[in-house]
Amino acid sequence: MVDLRSDNVAGAAPQIVEAVVRASTGTARSYGADEWTARLQTAFGELFEHDCVVQPTLTGTATNALALSLLAPAWGAVCCSGVAHIHDSECGAGEMFTGGAKLVPLGHEEGRLRPAVLERYLAKAAGAGTAVAPPKVLSLTEATECGTLYNVDEVAELAAVARGFGLRVHMDGARFANAVAALGCTPAELTWRSGVDVLSFGATKNGALAAEAVVAFDPALAEALRYRARKAGQVLSKMRFVSAQLDAYVADGLWLNLAGHANKMAARLAGGMRSIDGIALLYPVDINEIFCRVDEVLSSRLDAANVGFFDRGEGEIRMVTAFSNTADEMDEIINILHSA
Repeated sequence: MVDLRSDNVAGAAPQIVEAVVRASTGTARSYGADEWTARLQTAFGELFEHDCVVQPTLTGTATNALALSLLAPAWGAVCCSGVAHIHDSECGAGEMFTGGAKLVPLGHEEGRLRPAVLERYLAKAAGAGTAVAPPKVLSLTEATECGTLYNVDEVAELAAVARGFGLRVHMDGARFANAVAALGCTPAELTWRSGVDVLSFGATKNGALAAEAVVAFDPALAEALRYRARKAGQVLSKMRFVSAQLDAYVADGLWLNLAGHANKMAARLAGGMRSIDGIALLYPVDINEIFCRVDEVLSSRLDAANVGFFDRGEGEIRMVTAFSNTADEMDEIINILHSA
């Protein structure tokens, strides 16, 4: 089976597995007091060219919710895209971790918020008094849930609008590696230099077993992050196995190599699909996700050939490539579609 239902279906990268095996040798201090977890602070500081506080976590949902809890008071609001994962795919975890902060979904273009839309809402909310939960956080997803990207200038412009109204900025980076690889920018340029306060740093979709991290660029958030992580059940007794994954992930550019390959596989597949009648790409293929509309004959042929995809209904499907996919697999799918 060529399974493109999600990059979550892929296995773990060999380098990550090897790192976990190495960490299993001997004993280590528990609950994050180990050498791997300590090393992350330096490794991520070098990666982002900035002192930062790193808290390893297990899931993307917990990472986003924990990150938002650092920035949003219970009586505040978090502005996000109408298709943001925190809004429609995380069961209200953000509201629970913040103690009740309201998520406010705004209109978007291909997954991206636009400064004018954000500014219009913030100006309106500013004059509403206590009738409306006051916006306190802007949450951006990079890359977006439509597989599109904000470039560095777009992140900075949205962050500037948010700052003008007193908001802080969170970035959901479940596919942050794919975004950085595609844009060719530095992690610093896409985050704190553009006004991002806290990043949800994803690794599981890109070769890790189960490893994410909250990365806070404001050292004043360190104490709150440590205590909130403990309360949220994100401090493992054997934290070294999560931290060892993240340590190997960012070492020697592994994270970008894995993501860059996944992006190339999606570009290869999308390139072949463009010439096939009955397929319409819905969004630009900026990273490793392809959203398209296909006719019933083609989708049935993919099913029959055991090609996995996510059915979004009404003839729309999503295909997501991973670090482990090959050019031969992409060409095989293109040939299947051509023959249909």
